[in-house]
Order: sequence, then C-alpha cells, then structure tokens
Amino acid sequence: MSVWVVVGGQFGSEGKGKISAIITLQEQIDVCIRCGGPNSGHSFQRQDGELVLLRQLPTGFVRPQTRLLIPAGGLVDLEILQREIESLGLDSSRVGVDRNAMVIVTADRERERQLGLSERLSSTLCGVGSAVARRALRTTDVQLAATAAITTPRLHRLITDVSAEANSAVDGGKKVLVEGTQGSGLSLYHSRHYPKTTSRDTNAAAFLSEVGLSPRLVSEVVLVFRTFPIRVAGSQAGPLSDEITWEQLQAESNSPTPLREYTSVTRKLRRVGRFDWEAARRAVILNRPTRLALNFADYLGFDNRRASAWDELNSRARGFIQQLENLHIPVTYIGTGPQLSESILLDASSASPHQVRSICQPPPQKSVTNPVNGGSDLRRS
Repeated sequence: MSVWVVVGGQFGSEGKGKISAIITLQEQIDVCIRCGGPNSGHSFQRQDGELVLLRQLPTGFVRPQTRLLIPAGGLVDLEILQREIESLGLDSSRVGVDRNAMVIVTADRERERQLGLSERLSSTLCGVGSAVARRALRTTDVQLAATAAITTPRLHRLITDVSAEANSAVDGGKKVLVEGTQGSGLSLYHSRHYPKTTSRDTNAAAFLSEVGLSPRLVSEVVLVFRTFPIRVAGSQAGPLSDEITWEQLQAESNSPTPLREYTSVTRKLRRVGRFDWEAARRAVILNRPTRLALNFADYLGFDNRRASAWDELNSRARGFIQQLENLHIPVTYIGTGPQLSESILLDASSASPHQVRSICQPPPQKSVTNPVNGGSDLRRS
C-alpha cells in the first residue's frame, strides 16, 4: 500500500509541484491526482530553463507512465485544462476527470468580480469560490463534468470515476500520489485569519476527501515549507508575520540578482516574511506529516544554489533544517533552486515509528524509555 499526500505548510507557493514531480519520478508513482482548482499554479523549471506552470493537471506528468486525474472535489476550467493537455503534448488516454468534478463557467468569474473579491481578498477571480458556493447551494445551474461532457466531445473521453480508479490502484499494489494545492495557512476552516483565506480546506484530510480515499490508506504525508513564506501584496490578502522586503532578502542571501516573486495566476508581486515557527508547528499538527520538504534553501545563502548534497549546504541552511526537525519529522527533500535537479534527497530510514508521539507536547526527558532521535545527523553522516 503506497498513498502519498503532498500538502503546503504556509500560504501556498511552497513548491508542492516540484516536490510532487520529484516523488513521482523517485517512487515511480502510477496515479497522480491534482486537487483544488485553477486558482493556484504549480511550477518548476526544466533542465533547459523553461518554466512549466500547471493550474489543472498534476506535475506527475513528468513520468510518461503516470495516469493524471482530477477528482470529484476538483473545479475544472475546460479551456485551461485543454490548453495544458495540448501544451504538454499528452495523449488524452493519460488524463481523467471525475464525473462529479464541477465545471467553472464565465458567470462564476463575473460573479466574483461583482462581489469585489479581488479588492477585498486578493482573489484570483478564477471562479473557484463562486463555483464552490453554487455547488453547496445545489442551484439548478450547477454543471458537473459528466453533464458537460454530453455537449463537449473533448471532455467526454476524459470522464472517469477517480475514487474507483484510485482505490483500485491501491488494491492492485500500485502507487498513488495526491497533489494538494495552496497551503494550510489558507484553509477556510483552520486558518486563524478568516476571511483572509481561500474558499476550501487545504489540509491533507480535505484532499483525501476530494479524491474519495480513506485516510487509513495513506502511507506518507509530505508537508512542504519554504524558508521565507509569501503572500500576495496588499493587506487585503491577509497578514504575514515578520514581513521583510525583497531588497532585504537579496542582501541577506548575497544574491547577485534582484529577488522578486509574482503570483502564478494574477502575476501580482508577492510579499515575503521570515519563517513563522508557530505557524509551522500548527501545520504539522493539522497534517501529521511523515516527511518534511524545504524549498528555497538558496534564500538562506546564494552559495546553496544548486547544492546536491548535505555537505554542500552552508552552515545557516544546515542549522535551519536541524531546527525544523525539532518538530520531530525528518526533512527528506531540500530544494536549492527551481529546477527538479536542484534538489537534495535525504534518506528517511532513521525515522522511527515512535515519532508519532504527540507533537503537541514537549518530548519526554528520559531517552531510555523513548529513544527517539528527533534530529537527522545520523542520516547525513
């Protein structure tokens, strides 16, 4: 049994797409399922520097044998989906859309504009929130994928039952990866900053519900962090703890070029802040990960850029990662640049089953009765 769930630990843009692609290749994932909708983009760079940005399909496309699915809880923009299939040159037999996934229509995007969601909440105005609301109200104009497929031939050949496929894959000994979207800090239910949230829950349990998989099937939950969390510009997007400027980050990291990040969908300049350890701890509690991933190690020093081994990281990055492992979860993926190859993959073999102890309480003082090594020096020596 091998079901992986990849979740963002902050406000999105942690690099979930890159981590999902790496896991798909490393673990030879058979089925990759992308949750959420087109209001968030997952990206990474190819070896030639070309940016791959996906808003509907999972980044598991990098493995040609992997089946790519959108679940019943997903929201589908048919134009974006078709554009991605064509741009990646995918055979339609690799792609499936659950019959109960909801189709976003032009009226959804217009409704969000009328409500002023961009000015009030920095919404991407992709229609996701409006579509979620219509589905909850069960209005007569709701169009699920199976119904839309009747008049849309290109969608008709994609219709499937994602829950049935995923469960059958697990029962058949195949590997499944659920690629979550956005980040735990944006959860509609669990964020402490409502209404400065997205329109859905963004934690592991919610993604499994979207797909139709039991939590008992999960073997790995990978929680992805970035060294300096981001949010969209403007106070309307929500608070960001210990905010700094991009110029300050450039100076601290010794980057030879200006540092700037823009949102994948709306191309707005992001705000950046220092790592919030309390928020990270809360994301760990909500998701109970088995592994952590950390991206943007190069922001802890430009000399970390393209590092491919633990010993190539500077002391600041190594210290940061060791502090992160005080959450009692091993860090097994470290991103040192935007390309898939700019990564450090660490062995999690020293992770002990006893690490499922309550992370809400301080670790026991007597190592004799609970011999758990919360750090990772042994793995890296």
